[in-house]
Amino acid sequence: MKVAVTGANGQLGSDICAVLRKENHEVVELNHDEFDIINYEFVERILKDIKPDVLINPAAYHHVEKCQNDADMAFSVNATAPFNMAKICKEINALFIHISTDYVFDGLKNAPYIESDCAKPLNNYGISKLAGEQMIATTGCRHLIVRTSGLYGINPCRAKGGKNFVELMLSLAEAGKPIRVVDDEKVSPTFTLDLARQISQLLTIKDSGVCHATAEDFCSWYEFAAAIFEFAKVDANLSMANPGEFAIKVNRPSYSVLENQFLKTRNLNTMRSWKDSLREYLIMR
Repeated sequence: MKVAVTGANGQLGSDICAVLRKENHEVVELNHDEFDIINYEFVERILKDIKPDVLINPAAYHHVEKCQNDADMAFSVNATAPFNMAKICKEINALFIHISTDYVFDGLKNAPYIESDCAKPLNNYGISKLAGEQMIATTGCRHLIVRTSGLYGINPCRAKGGKNFVELMLSLAEAGKPIRVVDDEKVSPTFTLDLARQISQLLTIKDSGVCHATAEDFCSWYEFAAAIFEFAKVDANLSMANPGEFAIKVNRPSYSVLENQFLKTRNLNTMRSWKDSLREYLIMR
């Protein structure tokens, strides 16, 4: 199967490409610096030339603060560009797999969100990603919108200066600095390699719609940090931050746990406990 991947040199995109190649798919890498997803004519020309069976789109403008300050760019990348790619996929009869986010929810449910729950984003990033989801659905292309959460991976995260949360915690511990982490935000930290493996299971699916794909179980960011130091056998000066201790620049959901209902009802769920995934990551890094 020929699979094109946008953002192929990114944190998630690079894992998707590696997993698909291992499974003997023909992978076409569309890297950030070579494939301008907001240039419709360019994207149309490239995709119609490649004629992929599947287009996977992990590329996004996902720096939350920058999205808040530049709504035009957020909507161009996260809504209009996926809409255009979906239209082209409709024309070339390709499956479009688009990566979305837990930030489409407001976090007030305080129970794991299923795909049919009402989305109520709190910030421009979430709003732009939800708009992208809705616009894709209007094109009539075969599509899967894969919502995920709390990504970390071996490859650098461009939007976070190259360090994911795990690496940030370990570098702070190595420097001997006091580390204070919030305990009032619940999330399912998700290893990008696990998500890439899960996405590979979706290439031949006939359904269209929204699919949640996150690590099983959940924790607070403080609990995640504590597990990082425990599993890595690192001594760290870790303490729990007080509620409201850190200034909030942009509203975020305090509870963004997703339930992989779509996958489970189809016996497709391969996502592991976040603890098991973290252990593998620490061995691989």
